Amino acid sequence: MSEIANESHTAGDAVLRVTDLQMHFPVRSKGLFPKTIGQVKAVDGVSFDVQPGETLGLVGESGCGKSTTGRTALRLLEPTSGKVEMDGIDVTRMSAKDMVPLRRKAAMIFQDPYNALNPRHTVGAIIGAPFAVQGVEPAGGVRAAVRELMDRVGLNPEHYNRYPAEFSGGQRQRIGIARAVALRPHFIVCDEPVSALDVSIQAQVINLLRDLQDEFGIAYLFVAHDLAVVRQISHRVAVMYLGHVMELTSREELYSRPLHPYTHALLSAIPVPDPRAQKNREHIMLSGDLPSPVNPPSGCVFHTRCFVAQDICKVDKPVIREFEPGHQVACHFPITEYLGSTLIVGPDPGLTPESDLEGRQDGDPMEQAGDSDLIHEPGTNYTDGTDSLIDPGPGLWR
Repeated sequence: MSEIANESHTAGDAVLRVTDLQMHFPVRSKGLFPKTIGQVKAVDGVSFDVQPGETLGLVGESGCGKSTTGRTALRLLEPTSGKVEMDGIDVTRMSAKDMVPLRRKAAMIFQDPYNALNPRHTVGAIIGAPFAVQGVEPAGGVRAAVRELMDRVGLNPEHYNRYPAEFSGGQRQRIGIARAVALRPHFIVCDEPVSALDVSIQAQVINLLRDLQDEFGIAYLFVAHDLAVVRQISHRVAVMYLGHVMELTSREELYSRPLHPYTHALLSAIPVPDPRAQKNREHIMLSGDLPSPVNPPSGCVFHTRCFVAQDICKVDKPVIREFEPGHQVACHFPITEYLGSTLIVGPDPGLTPESDLEGRQDGDPMEQAGDSDLIHEPGTNYTDGTDSLIDPGPGLWR
């Protein structure tokens, strides 16, 4: 994984900085003269930054505003308020025309590989679209650049003239990844890029994203609801609930020492591939459903489902603060003791056994992300001393 994981994050070199971002959608009445009768507060005061070469995971249950945050950060949606900066440039109210040059610095990988590609365009035209839009003529021509990208992401360059319908879901997502990295952007929003894929294909795509990050120094905002996937690729993780960031810290801290009650509940929901360990694990069951973002609860938005909430939580909204160095939490009563549901993780969960690295050719993603990365025998020596995405192993769990 990138060296950035072990480096301190400085405030001045962020490729993306979001400050107090809000994205509210109007609710209109029906009839001949519709009126605005409310606001869906999809994102309500979110702040974070993404450093060069870093992956910031954005997790939470469905409807918490993760995808909206990513789209708004790229100015695909017009923010209601707040500030968005790319490479130190304020793009919050920048016109669409002025945004065109900056689009080369940022890209997006969409969740659905079936609807993200135009079925009437060939793969060559889809991957080559960024060159045409930005007026870039790569050395050797667009066709050669596209074929090189296809080979880099594990696609056969001979399939240049094929259409999306002729590819599987995993191959379509590789097409989307190739399109996103075509202009070597500084930053990519990955909007649940593996949620629609089989588990074995998920690991291959994650390996590919990690390789591309190491090669090009790309920063990712990785949106997902699968905490096991987020743990594999993220350097830091932000937990969202009802449009708010509830906790933000490094991957190691979040999975071993979570502070927010909601984070504890999310971690307790991850299944363990050991029946005996799973049976003895403590599970935190949250009562009720996710409140409506049209009428969120007063005070702390999580207090209606929180198992440690007190009276102050109903009236006083907690501000996200640094509880410990590098560990931010928005909670009046952060949980510091062990609840029996957290995970013990190594410094860098890996996907590739050390023995499988020998004899491989650099730049071959299909070899680097093959089936050997997904299944291993007990006692396999992993390059970083931890286990893989598919089989975390009983030693990593309490």
